[in-house]
Amino acid sequence: MITLNKIQQVLNDTRRESVEEMAQEAARVTRQNFGRTISLYAPLYLSNYCSSHCTYCGFHALNKIKRIKLTPDEMRREMVPIHAQGIRNILMLTGESYKHTPIEYLKDAVRTAGDFFQGIALEVHPMQAQEYKELFAAGVDGITVYQETYDRRRYADVHLSGYKKDYDFRYGTPQRAAEGGMRQIVLGILLGLSETAPDLLALYEHLRSMERSYPGVEYAVSFPRLRTIKEKEFVRCDVDDTTFIKIICLTRILFGRVGINLSTREAPQLRNNLLELGITRMSAGSNTSVGGYSLLDKDEQDPQFDIKDDRSVADVVALLKKRNFDPIFTDWRRIENCS
Repeated sequence: MITLNKIQQVLNDTRRESVEEMAQEAARVTRQNFGRTISLYAPLYLSNYCSSHCTYCGFHALNKIKRIKLTPDEMRREMVPIHAQGIRNILMLTGESYKHTPIEYLKDAVRTAGDFFQGIALEVHPMQAQEYKELFAAGVDGITVYQETYDRRRYADVHLSGYKKDYDFRYGTPQRAAEGGMRQIVLGILLGLSETAPDLLALYEHLRSMERSYPGVEYAVSFPRLRTIKEKEFVRCDVDDTTFIKIICLTRILFGRVGINLSTREAPQLRNNLLELGITRMSAGSNTSVGGYSLLDKDEQDPQFDIKDDRSVADVVALLKKRNFDPIFTDWRRIENCS
């Protein structure tokens, strides 16, 4: 069983040989469980309306940005270029506003996405189990929800108002999603928001608890690092590349069959290097603005965070094949979910 002391030892060990040893073991475990496959997906932001004030987020309620919510026709216009690149797994996101993106709006978005994509996941405001059942019946396969930080005091410091201020309700979201029938659940922490080692241990404990209680769910984790927003730094991220690599490797060694996602928050070279060390799923050709794929010019966009890797899907696929990886656009046939 992993302990806080052990995690701290791993993260604080500066010896090159220790990192290399972890990397080799992480690579071995990954190949054993996943072979040389990398699943690809893209995010699609539906709305940037938000009722919460989270100090690190570009969408927070007090930030002076243009608020947009896509209509069904605009959703389709955004989905067309994503689909044209070959993407078949979509992650649809919104700000945390129950008023502007209620469940009926989300269900309409899911039904629209079903015309383009085989895998449909949501990263939206937390909901009740019954609402997840309805979303599952509409065609949602997975839910992504980050606790952001498991430190209650720090959580209160950075979530100043709105629904997201309720730590316990957010913590229970993966459980309610599992009860609602979701096949895939992604958990994570926002690196740089709080002390890394305690957050990492708490995430591992949360994941273990979910695995014991809901063993039929496919789990994945993600470790986004705080990034600038239009080059403005909201909160500084003190997790360097070496520490980030250690986190990926340690997670893979401890959770051999859990997916590890990697977004375009990270730079191309680092993403390339992490392919061998535990990553199973990565975004490509991403845009983090509402309307960013087809509706708005770049200077009109308000991203949730700045992208570090702006390579196209074709570029990423070419790299994967060059590195002897099999890019996976979809690994199942779309069937109707049953509530």
